[in-house]
Amino acid sequence: MNTPSRTTAHAPETPVFPTAGHGSNLKQPHIKRGTPQFIRLTLALFSAGLATFALLYCVQPILPVLSQDFGVSPATSSLSLSLATGLMALGLLFTGPLSDALGRKSVMVVALLLAAVFTLFTAFMTSWQGILLFRALTGLALSGVAAVAMTYLSEEIHPSVVAFSMGLYISGNSIGGMSGRLLSGVLTDMFSWRIAVGAIGVLALGAALMFWRILPASRHFRPTSLKPRTMAINLRLHFRDAGLPMLFIEGFLLMGSFVTLFNYIGYRLLAGPWFLSQATVGLLSLVYITGTYSSPWAGAMSGRYGRGPVMTASIAVMLIGLLLTWFSSLIVIFVGMMLFTACFFAAHSIASAWIGRRARRAKGQASSLYLFCYYVGSSVAGTLGGFFWHSYAWTGVVVFIALLLILGLAVAQKLSKLTELRAV
Repeated sequence: MNTPSRTTAHAPETPVFPTAGHGSNLKQPHIKRGTPQFIRLTLALFSAGLATFALLYCVQPILPVLSQDFGVSPATSSLSLSLATGLMALGLLFTGPLSDALGRKSVMVVALLLAAVFTLFTAFMTSWQGILLFRALTGLALSGVAAVAMTYLSEEIHPSVVAFSMGLYISGNSIGGMSGRLLSGVLTDMFSWRIAVGAIGVLALGAALMFWRILPASRHFRPTSLKPRTMAINLRLHFRDAGLPMLFIEGFLLMGSFVTLFNYIGYRLLAGPWFLSQATVGLLSLVYITGTYSSPWAGAMSGRYGRGPVMTASIAVMLIGLLLTWFSSLIVIFVGMMLFTACFFAAHSIASAWIGRRARRAKGQASSLYLFCYYVGSSVAGTLGGFFWHSYAWTGVVVFIALLLILGLAVAQKLSKLTELRAV
């Protein structure tokens, strides 16, 4: 298919598409599965997702070590993680719109490079305030990858394989969250937490440089204004859409359910009748690897059966997995955790791809709003789950998560009906 000759005058991050309504928009091809560009894009975003979540969660298994080294309480030590996730959520409100104005690739590259450098600085900090400062800056920088990557995929990949590509990207997220926890724990045992954090920073820096080199430049990006009035108009447009607000709610419910289970399952298994060690409980993060397979699988299945039905089925299986954790057999509990985790990543990958397809304009802002709700769900539901644990033990946690998932099923059913009304 011939490309219009006037596109050669544009820089990589400038729009090669004219404004909506010009027929020449259709002459710029999207990246299709199986092409060299698709392979480069997939590898680049997989590595970016892995690096992002390794950087974000690498401190979780070493919180007791930080508490001991800096003489702070466990609650204070946890700020090294919660500040990063909190600033990441806050940053999502700004980095998405920023990418709508400046370009997708440039924002992601700078964000990932800064996050890696901030993590390296963290390894050399001698004061607790310095640790918290650079962890907060790391989370803020990572917000420039999380939302923008979803938007880039929705713009550059052919619509028939967007869900599959989103699944591959999210599988990188799941491996990153798992590997960051495991690598920092092992290296801290062998050397020190500073070596562990520094090593993850170096690996992430390498991933950022590779990402910069191999990610194809945007071809379908069209800049929008950063003026507050324009951002407010786009925001109103998102919330007037029939599906986007429900997808935002779905992100809140999905992540709230997921984090609540993993926040408190460890407390249950450390107690009787199992009395597992902390190291064994930490290895439970290996179930994250199920997301590596379930995310692209969900994308492929949604292309065959539709996003709504596959999302509904995924949430239903999450509920089944949750109920299995109610049993006393460790094998049954582990199987339940695997089902719950695999279908969480499946549902999240579908919702992420759906955002980019439904947003008519300012796609970066729409993705940012989804992930903002996603991480707020992590914070709010994860904290509320503690009250249920304290008052009713694991039964209370299961009931609380089940309520969230039942609401998620209701939202998924409504989203399924929208598919018939608008081709997304």
